[in-house]
Amino acid sequence: MNWGITYGEEEINQQPVVEVELSSLSLVGSPRLSGERTEHVQMLAAAQTRLPPITVHRATMRVIDGFHRLKAARLRGEGTIAVRFFDGDEAEAFVLAVKLNVTHGLPLALADRKRASERIIASHPQWSDRRVAAVTGISPGTVGDIRKRIVRGPEPETGRVGQDGRLRPLDGSMGRMLAGELLSERPDLSLRQVARVARISPETVRDVRNRLRNGEDLLPNQRKKKPTVAGVAGGGTAGGGDAVVRRKEFGGLGRAQPSGRPRGGPPPDHAALIKRLKADPALRFTETGRNLLRLLALHTLRKEEWDAIINNVPPHCSDIVADLARQFADIWSEFAVRVKEDMAQIS
Repeated sequence: MNWGITYGEEEINQQPVVEVELSSLSLVGSPRLSGERTEHVQMLAAAQTRLPPITVHRATMRVIDGFHRLKAARLRGEGTIAVRFFDGDEAEAFVLAVKLNVTHGLPLALADRKRASERIIASHPQWSDRRVAAVTGISPGTVGDIRKRIVRGPEPETGRVGQDGRLRPLDGSMGRMLAGELLSERPDLSLRQVARVARISPETVRDVRNRLRNGEDLLPNQRKKKPTVAGVAGGGTAGGGDAVVRRKEFGGLGRAQPSGRPRGGPPPDHAALIKRLKADPALRFTETGRNLLRLLALHTLRKEEWDAIINNVPPHCSDIVADLARQFADIWSEFAVRVKEDMAQIS
């Protein structure tokens, strides 16, 4: 089993499109408990445009994504349909089916997503709650509740694999304490830099940072072993010999450099760049692409408009607004790093 890699829409879209006979395809194994919606099939069948390719598991010829399109093609009386093949195993095929049906088209119902979570937890027991949640579109807490209900026996000793494919221990107490120490000494570090050294997820680092700001214990109550942020800031080793080794790695982290254009260069025309992205079909015709375009469009305000917003923030709200802005900046920074990493892996 490949614990570290999952396919998504981008990887599937890179596969060649071939024409396949409808009679050779199977509709068994849909993540939709109640089946397909007849009215949606009829709407697709009545459309004059060519149906987009469906995704099929090559080994079993089961449809992974495109149940409605296949039935619409049958209703039209067509003999073949455009197909992109997926070559993973059956468990990976099911994960892909859920992922694709959550992110576009007719979304899976909540009951479908919960049932899918049960099946993915069973087939991928080393995946973290957050990783299963990212596939099924429900909260990590709900995934955790489902895991407690269906899993019998001890947890895997090696930990769980997160969304980034890295194995992390179930007990992140030492990592949290080390992250608290790093953030106390170097608040300029990004979430991902701290996460790499402390071997915890960036979201856990964000939680640690918020706890530091609020003067709270770094460890959630259910995992609390030792109190105090002060003990961390005071130079404790926070986790024994392994933490000390990781603490040395911290010395290799360069200070975060401000991003932006080279000095003296012309300012980028954000509106023109967004307009060009809006013309890209890969973004315009997917739900995730449209969401990204809406988020990016929020940042096309002119400098004067930003100044006007800043000057009119009520004083009693300034701390909250500034804190949210910093958190959102961290989210965008992490987003940029992950996009670059994904492109590097593809190329």
